[in-house]
Amino acid sequence: MRHLQEDPDRRPPQDTGQPNATEVGISIPLEALWEQAVEELLRDDLAVIDAFIPEATVASLREALLQSWDQGEFRRAGIGHQSGFQRNANVRSDHIQWVTREELPADGHLFFDRLDDLTTYLNQTCFLGIRRRELHFAVYPPGAFYQRHLDVFQDSSARKLSAICYLNEAWQSDDGGQLRIYPSGREILPVGGRLVLFRSELLEHEVLPARRERYSLTGWLRNDDPVLPAK
Repeated sequence: MRHLQEDPDRRPPQDTGQPNATEVGISIPLEALWEQAVEELLRDDLAVIDAFIPEATVASLREALLQSWDQGEFRRAGIGHQSGFQRNANVRSDHIQWVTREELPADGHLFFDRLDDLTTYLNQTCFLGIRRRELHFAVYPPGAFYQRHLDVFQDSSARKLSAICYLNEAWQSDDGGQLRIYPSGREILPVGGRLVLFRSELLEHEVLPARRERYSLTGWLRNDDPVLPAK
């Protein structure tokens, strides 16, 4: 069974995040890293980039997440979308808050710069036609999990790549919360600063129960246009 999240009470902010090669460019020191990610995606439909952002940026984003959490801005995540949306704690028990670049502190903008840089490279080399992104903070309290699922809805294939950047501090294997990929069974530890990128429509995955609070900035790179609000 394929489970996805969307809160009917709040549509994700329309963050176009459209990469512009002129404005963003390709950072030469990072290009080799992006090329390695492309090779992994072509081979495994999955890429893991360690130290995608430095510790200072991880700390800034984590602080923004915790501030929003303390202010009660998160919602319990659900599955399905539109008329099929529901909250089922037996399927997933995390909490989310949709975010855009403009809503986050300037110290955290390096994440968006690098994601734009990587997206530009992916569009140039893999012809994915990515046009925008949607992102949310995610908090998994101790014991929280998300059962096996795909990151696409049955009536939409706009999500091309899933992107997860972990914001945890000094995470150890005993802390749990691994991302398990199917059918390989590979388990990825949610180490702070690590970016996991994978084909949304191909790889089923789950989040194993965490033994301490688990933080991430999670979202999707999409090939559709933003939905404009009704006039």
